[in-house]
Amino acid sequence: MDTTQSVVERSAIKKVSARLVPFVALMFFINYLDRTAIAFAGPNGMNEDLGLSAAQFGFASGVFFIGYILLEIPSNLALHKFGARRWLARIMVSWGLVSLLFTWVSSVEGLYILRFALGVAEAGFFPGAILFLSLWVPSRHRAKILALFYLAQPLTTVIGAPLAALLIQQHGLFGLDGWRVMYLGVSIPAIIVGIVAWFYLADSPAKAKWLNPDEKTWLTGALEKEKKETAAANKHVSVRKVFGNGRVWTLSFIYFGFIYGLYALGFFLPTIISGFEGLYGAKFDTFQKGLITAIPYIPAAFALYFWSKDATKRGVKTWHIALPALIGGLSIPLALFAGSPAATIAIITVTASAIFAALPNFWTVPTQFLTGAAAAAGIALINTLGNLAGFSAGYVTGWLKDWTGSYVVPMAVVGGFMLLSALLMVLLSRSGKVSEGVPAEALDPAGAGHHAEP
Repeated sequence: MDTTQSVVERSAIKKVSARLVPFVALMFFINYLDRTAIAFAGPNGMNEDLGLSAAQFGFASGVFFIGYILLEIPSNLALHKFGARRWLARIMVSWGLVSLLFTWVSSVEGLYILRFALGVAEAGFFPGAILFLSLWVPSRHRAKILALFYLAQPLTTVIGAPLAALLIQQHGLFGLDGWRVMYLGVSIPAIIVGIVAWFYLADSPAKAKWLNPDEKTWLTGALEKEKKETAAANKHVSVRKVFGNGRVWTLSFIYFGFIYGLYALGFFLPTIISGFEGLYGAKFDTFQKGLITAIPYIPAAFALYFWSKDATKRGVKTWHIALPALIGGLSIPLALFAGSPAATIAIITVTASAIFAALPNFWTVPTQFLTGAAAAAGIALINTLGNLAGFSAGYVTGWLKDWTGSYVVPMAVVGGFMLLSALLMVLLSRSGKVSEGVPAEALDPAGAGHHAEP
């Protein structure tokens, strides 16, 4: 073992983890809070003020993803062309400005238009962030880096739900209703952090002033070697052919199931909690509801971290993705038959933990066989289909609730999609079209990353 090389590798990865991951995770935190703010606004005055039915609320929640989907792939290709620093900063400032306008929305039609515009403004952020972080570390470190990044999502609810509740309680501030104060409070950070990102981020290790020459040389060399090996093993996967690639489409459908579950929970959990009073006679104020909304996401953050840590140690295996999908799919419909608020939240906690355990490991798979612009297009395509689930989860869940009078059927649909994700992941693995990862300790420190070809 080359001890010097090992020291340089550890130092480089530690610096990337400390310098980039927390900042990009902060961007993601703000991103997720802005797009799900409607979940907190709805049951806390917005639905009543604008006269929204469950289906209209679901459509407003989901129409965001139509705008998002239309520009997802072009935006990610633009990021690849112009650089992450400029493009991610531009996206943040754009969505912050659009989000600010929700403070003064006055009609159902206006809400639809702003949600659509917010999706257009945010298009490309998430796959761009995934691609950006993937371009900074070799594949064997990617599960760890993406897990640290993904921690921002459950923590958004852990911190964001009580924060949103506190903002909503500031009813009358600046002469605004509480839910409007909340929109004001979650929008301004996006604009500020977007401006900071322009100066803080670097597009590649070679341009990072905070890496020393040895660290730059190692990272650049390891990434270039891995890029050449992946490209040589997958010469047929070009940007044009990504759209006809069976692996990409299968991964897209797998991701669809996860995102359907994620957003069905994200958009409707606060509403379900508000319904505890009618079902069980349990009364909670706005802040208490925010705290209850946060409960499932605390264990989810731990599940995400330790499950991904195991995946880094063993190498990402099929069961690191399929098993959580199976558990989530079986658990979520059961939540509606729990019989008490505590039991309901306990089961939802299992579902949330399952979803978040799977997601960072899932995102290590596309870069097994995609590089460069093809990786940008492939990741964007997968995320695009996933965000179709974001639209359909909100609208279909609300529509089925209005039609049936309860959440039983909508949650059964959620469970069905997650079970389909588990099945597809197993079938994809058995087809031999994705590789089982190699544990980090099984690789030499110089890091060729000699894993099985997909």
